[in-house]
Amino acid sequence: MTEPPRRRLRADARRNRDRLLAEADAVFRQEGTDAPLDSVARRAGVAIGTLYGHFPNRRALVGSLLRERNQALFQHGQELLTSSPPAQALIRWVYAVVEHAAAYQGLAAVLADGLGDQESELHASCVRMTDISDQLIANARAVGALRRDVTGADIFALMNAAAWTREHLPLEQADRLVALTMDGMLTRAPNRNTTTKQDRSQNS
Repeated sequence: MTEPPRRRLRADARRNRDRLLAEADAVFRQEGTDAPLDSVARRAGVAIGTLYGHFPNRRALVGSLLRERNQALFQHGQELLTSSPPAQALIRWVYAVVEHAAAYQGLAAVLADGLGDQESELHASCVRMTDISDQLIANARAVGALRRDVTGADIFALMNAAAWTREHLPLEQADRLVALTMDGMLTRAPNRNTTTKQDRSQNS
């Protein structure tokens, strides 16, 4: 599930790639992941063919934008597996993934599609995200903190719904959706306010 090594780029090609990533980040933050890619190329000062030379499709561009953020998220998840009580760890992970998936409008849907499409450039990272979720769910269930009928698909659906909410409604509404739903899934929930504040601090 690791990405293949990228071939070494010439200095000018590397500069073009870096400019494209910087402008794609700006455009996606303003217009969402459905923004026209020719706008990205124009802002970067290159032809659209240059963009496609580096990123053959939109998913490849999004995957490159998320590479460092993915690694930070996965590291956070691995730390939660050993550093926090299971129920609290699961809640913090949910908040972290929601924040990650709400970086750009439309990103939650792109990630959901990537999980179900083995040909997608986003598939491996989505699978790893799901694997960490499954481990955290298993840990919470093992200590009796999570209802036994709760599935990984339930948690994934919650994270997507909360990320969508963050795209369209205030942050507090998304947090409320997560808190209320997790309260229903957990047999005993950690202090909601404390967990939310710690999670925001961790991911700021």
